[in-house]
Amino acid sequence: MSFKEIKPVLLTDNPFKLIGTDWMLITAGTPESFNTMTAGWGGMGILWRREVCFCFIRPTRYTYKFIERAQSFTLSFFDERYREALNFCGSHSGRNTNKVKESGLTTVKKADFIYFAEARLVLLCKKIYFQDFRPECFLDPEIYTLYPEKDYHRMYVGEIITCLMKES
Repeated sequence: MSFKEIKPVLLTDNPFKLIGTDWMLITAGTPESFNTMTAGWGGMGILWRREVCFCFIRPTRYTYKFIERAQSFTLSFFDERYREALNFCGSHSGRNTNKVKESGLTTVKKADFIYFAEARLVLLCKKIYFQDFRPECFLDPEIYTLYPEKDYHRMYVGEIITCLMKES
């Protein structure tokens, strides 16, 4: 199976399910050196008249150093049958594990974008903004409980350059 390029406006997935329930892999780096991580926080929409997505990465995550150096990143979304691979990529660090090999996924490298052949949907994104979470801006005190180590996420906004859908 191969991918076809579609316009992001034609996506029919519910983003709350797609990101919050189904999860995604955030991948950044170069074809020679990259890392991927499972994420369940993020979103999609329109910002600055552009089609964008946004994701969040703690500075303690190994992927953080890769996305910091990169000009781009990808979000890969999978069918439920890949849940075990997503669980693996979310519970093991790329610092000491070859997550791609161990999860059984296959990388696709297109210019500086890395994504996965098994994905059903891929967003290739150019970084256009980042912002660190600042605890003094939390309006709900319960949010503090998500940061016992005070390792506040950094938000990355990516302009969706290409949207790829698996051809059936």
